[in-house]
Amino acid sequence: MAYQRIKLDFDDGIAILKFNHPEVMNAIGAEMLGELAEAVDEIKSAGTRARCLLLTGEGRGFCAGANLADGRNAASAGGAGTGERRASGDVLRKGYHPLLMELRGLDMPMVSAVNGAAAGVGMSFAIAADIVCAGKSAFFLQAFAKIGLVPDGGATWLLPRLIGWGRAAELSLLADRLPAEKAREWGLVNFVFEDADLLREATKVARRL
Repeated sequence: MAYQRIKLDFDDGIAILKFNHPEVMNAIGAEMLGELAEAVDEIKSAGTRARCLLLTGEGRGFCAGANLADGRNAASAGGAGTGERRASGDVLRKGYHPLLMELRGLDMPMVSAVNGAAAGVGMSFAIAADIVCAGKSAFFLQAFAKIGLVPDGGATWLLPRLIGWGRAAELSLLADRLPAEKAREWGLVNFVFEDADLLREATKVARRL
């Protein structure tokens, strides 16, 4: 299937899924969100023989969160859709949350290779993986407090379980960047690699799985 905002390749049992809108640091708009859901369905189909999913971003960022410039995707920020105000949680309930639940429920392990920024819901995609790999320049950011929102995409459930209540509150309330090395110290990241080596090393991890 032809995709515009993602890339999906299969390499000897590994499904390699990339966010593909580098001009906006792979921020997720409505088109990308729909394609991600279609890609997960394709990955799950028996004909692909996929046994591990590797998720990463094209260009210099993993995913900068939701693309709030996309009116169809701005519900969680109080944006307007087709000329009418949309219910605040519609995009989350009908788009992001089912997709993240699908990823968490895959019958195969998932590895994320975090290059650059993993912010907002992009961070949720990164930490939804079973094994998180990051480049040395990568960072994680719960940016919601900067725009007066509660963290979404499952972050309020995942973060306390991964790094404890205090650290989860710190990230969510202060909205500071968490560098890759510190994220590893906190237990949020499994491996940190040189930026140039990230995809190769993450692929090795996926190959083992």
